[in-house]
Amino acid sequence: MKDYLKAVAFTISVIALGVISALNLQYDWQWERIPSYLISFEGNSLKAGPLLQGLLVTVKISVLSMVIALVLALVSALFRLSGSFTARLLAYIYIETIRNTPLLIQIFFMYFIIAPIFNISAFVSAVAALAVFEGAYASEIFRAGILSIRKGQWEASCSLGLTGLQTYRYVILPQALRRVLPPLTGQGVSLIKDSALVSTISIYDLTMRGQEIVAETFLSFEIWFTVAAIYLVVTVFLSFLVHALETHMKGT
Repeated sequence: MKDYLKAVAFTISVIALGVISALNLQYDWQWERIPSYLISFEGNSLKAGPLLQGLLVTVKISVLSMVIALVLALVSALFRLSGSFTARLLAYIYIETIRNTPLLIQIFFMYFIIAPIFNISAFVSAVAALAVFEGAYASEIFRAGILSIRKGQWEASCSLGLTGLQTYRYVILPQALRRVLPPLTGQGVSLIKDSALVSTISIYDLTMRGQEIVAETFLSFEIWFTVAAIYLVVTVFLSFLVHALETHMKGT
């Protein structure tokens, strides 16, 4: 009960500070104009405004990038743990190169250098860059989860005559997944926020739409607060969704 009261008190304090700061700015707030950038009416039908259109692009990029990143992460983690020197070397070079260079530079590299060679679009370039970047970080999460499984599990699988692939599929990975789900959730949240950088290659995601509206209306505070709130809602929803999945997995 005390924790809830502390949370409520903290929230009220933050809101109060925000209100005081807003009053001291002497800014002409125009929140009444914001709904039209979220939902608009055309005749008798509703139409998504530019911010929701940008959100849809952000969600598409984030979901595709996360799926590809998880595949890359699992493969590179298995390479790091394999007995092949070549596989371990390739995985090490990939992980260290990506983790030690800025995401923005990787997006530019993918868009201005790789994309023209293979004739791929800006959208595909953005998805590829984000997937490669997040996959390098998720790889270490997978590797840590696999290494956390007790040696006895491997020995039991071997005694049952399971192959290495069967051991990973039926014994190791199901247990490791339960352990890596929370950090992977954090990585997913980071991916959604990092996706804002794709606006630098002229993809009309949520951030780019916000920039466009601000340039036209000069509603800087209102638009950016709204954009931040949308990102917050999406990431909180993802966290609750994964928490529900984690609870379900623990119960099975």
